[in-house]
Amino acid sequence: MRQIEGRNPIIEALNANLKIEKIIIQEGLKAGPITEIQNLARSKKVTVVRESKNAIDNIADSSTHQGVIAIAEDYRYVDLDEILEYAKSKGEKPLVVLLDEIQDPYNLGSIIRTANAAGVHGIVIPKHRATEVTSVVSKSSAGAVEFTKVAQVTNLARAIEDLQKAGLWFVGADVEGDQVIYQADLKGPLGIVIGSEGSGLRRLVRERCDYLVKIPMFGQINSLNASVAAGVMIYEIVRQRNFSK
Repeated sequence: MRQIEGRNPIIEALNANLKIEKIIIQEGLKAGPITEIQNLARSKKVTVVRESKNAIDNIADSSTHQGVIAIAEDYRYVDLDEILEYAKSKGEKPLVVLLDEIQDPYNLGSIIRTANAAGVHGIVIPKHRATEVTSVVSKSSAGAVEFTKVAQVTNLARAIEDLQKAGLWFVGADVEGDQVIYQADLKGPLGIVIGSEGSGLRRLVRERCDYLVKIPMFGQINSLNASVAAGVMIYEIVRQRNFSK
């Protein structure tokens, strides 16, 4: 079982028909989103219990639980084929985001939120030396993780090769990129690769990419937060696919 913390993530989990064992709400909280959670839980026959603030603070994984915690089934990761089938079912060219050892759960959650909003078909993360889907990721994704396909793989470089065999081209975000992102053709079946917060793309992962692009920098700082870099790249793809003439 896993915990989902925060009002919006729990509302989204309930709307996604996630299997929830119970919801714990802080004593004295009512109205607004709390009432919505209670009504949704009642309609889905999910048990709701009340606990003191101290009890919830002791249970919570973070300090941003907003007085409500859901005990739910473990997060279900998908395989790569399911992501490709999802794109096919929508009649769209696959768009997949691969994250190379992203260790900050807030970054992962933010990337998932952006990816979901932009219509990305799936996220791929490594099993080792990277954060997985946690209550913090769920909270920082504003519940988007419950509607987003996430695959967890043993070897990210091999996952790139497998997806390349399925017809995807891969573009990596790298400060040493050969071209600026706005010069690249990003309209086809595509995977984008974002490196870790500290060291960027690992050598083998970088070598598997078909080409590397950079985001232009004009100030004194020469790198972006991983979630911001992902957002810039994802929405340039959205622009090219949907709004370019």
